Amino acid sequence: MTHLSDIEIAQAATALPIAEIGAKLNIPASALLHYGPTKAKIDYGFIQSQQKNKNGKLILVTAISPTPAGEGKTTTTVGLGDGLTRIGKKAAICLREPSLGPCFGMKGGAAGGGYAQVIPMEDINLHFTGDFHAIGAAHNLLSAMIDNHIYWSNDLQIDTRRISWRRVVDMNDRALRDIALALGGPGNGFPRQGGFDITVASEVMAIFCLATDIKDLQTRLAKIVIGTTRTGKPITAADIKADGAMTALLKDALMPNLVQSLEGTPALIHGGPFANIAHGCNSVMATTTALKLADYVVTEAGFGADLGAEKFMDIKCRKTGLKPDAAVIVATIRALKMHGGVAKDQLKSENIDALKIGFKNLERHLQNLGKFGVPVVVAVNNFINDTPAEIEALRTMCNGMSVKMILCTHWADGSAGTEELAKEIVDICENRPGAFKYLYTDEQTLWEKTRTIAKEIYRATDIAADSKVRKQFDDFQKLYPSFPICMAKTQYSFTTDAAKFGAPVDHMVTIRELRLSAGAEFIVAVCGDIMIMPGLPVKPAAETISVNEKGQVEGLF
Repeated sequence: MTHLSDIEIAQAATALPIAEIGAKLNIPASALLHYGPTKAKIDYGFIQSQQKNKNGKLILVTAISPTPAGEGKTTTTVGLGDGLTRIGKKAAICLREPSLGPCFGMKGGAAGGGYAQVIPMEDINLHFTGDFHAIGAAHNLLSAMIDNHIYWSNDLQIDTRRISWRRVVDMNDRALRDIALALGGPGNGFPRQGGFDITVASEVMAIFCLATDIKDLQTRLAKIVIGTTRTGKPITAADIKADGAMTALLKDALMPNLVQSLEGTPALIHGGPFANIAHGCNSVMATTTALKLADYVVTEAGFGADLGAEKFMDIKCRKTGLKPDAAVIVATIRALKMHGGVAKDQLKSENIDALKIGFKNLERHLQNLGKFGVPVVVAVNNFINDTPAEIEALRTMCNGMSVKMILCTHWADGSAGTEELAKEIVDICENRPGAFKYLYTDEQTLWEKTRTIAKEIYRATDIAADSKVRKQFDDFQKLYPSFPICMAKTQYSFTTDAAKFGAPVDHMVTIRELRLSAGAEFIVAVCGDIMIMPGLPVKPAAETISVNEKGQVEGLF
């Protein structure tokens, strides 16, 4: 039997005109700004006109700690959206936009897989509607205006040694992490050290995804702190007079993007901060719009539940008042065996002992989600080598935690493979409401908020920081005491060591530095050796991507 690749399945699909997809959510054709026949942005005026509508049910899809074996969180998010449509519910899917960095790096595309994908897959994974380009341009406009201000007058007395605002590019490029700027003589400005982050780590991206409208967007952009004077006075984007032009660059981008799944379920794909270095959720604009238009909205949070789900709850929900009605945690038997010590090339063999050891990772994530008071179900993304004995062993372990496990075959079967999961989600939402709560309060100190995440979610003994970082905590505590914490750490482990799989305990979380996101209104705590600008792997995915003689992209996965 010949198996089609994800991109071959996507290219073989017949997409409905985007106006027909909009009609499923009662969006009139006049409210869609077309980017070709199968992509559109939803007009601000229409979004505003729907604000009196009752919110639908919000379902969060998260996962165990990711492994090279693969988990399929986005695939399950799409599959569940299709499953809800299949059982007669008015559903919408909310996803993040993929970054070109991982697309050309190690991860590949991020539009789902098999018969649970969003389309047009190539467009979504590449330039899409240009949102990331607009975000990068807005960020770099501020960078240019900072150096221009210093070049001509520096009336604000910016201390060039204390400029925290870097530049961004949506690519994995380690050579740009630390660079020298303005070399070549006086005409090029004042030389200083600088560098690039990946666009998805930009504070502009975080602001973009938390803004509720254009006015809120500009207000937040104006608050960005780019550095200080010699006396320590913060300098903002408003001081540089950049916030208006930045908003102009983002005006069209802020409108949510509408596309569809292979089965025609509406999907709003908008914004895309990484979860290991930012808050890992799609835009507030997209999520709140979908909730006004659909009865069930399925969204995802980045990487494992220790990162994406925690930030979804403690940052996105805290800032917007959103409350998830149910959560799905995605796992694969392959990945759990890898957490149990099995090498990647041995995962096809049955190994119940390793599965039981690896289950501790899923158990930890389930315990953590319970701390937020959200009802949870486990969705097992089925692989062909999963044995009946392994499936039943995992079901027994989940039952032991009073959590239902549902085997899902959406990769191969589309919505038919998630029908049971969809029915369970409806039952939870209608009959078993949770009691949502945050992990920590606004009133706790920044140090205590960070410690609470480390101890409660990562099971660390404590957090540690040198005197320089402790001073950052003290300084930010005086100015931004109510801000939540956004942990920047490896996605592969509960620790700051990517090699420690499973569910380690009694480790120390060292905070390397704090980064202020005054416009996004959170503090980033950088842990371990996490990179804000990733590098490409030894064999980047870009090596296999090309365009065939028909003009079709090949090699995306």
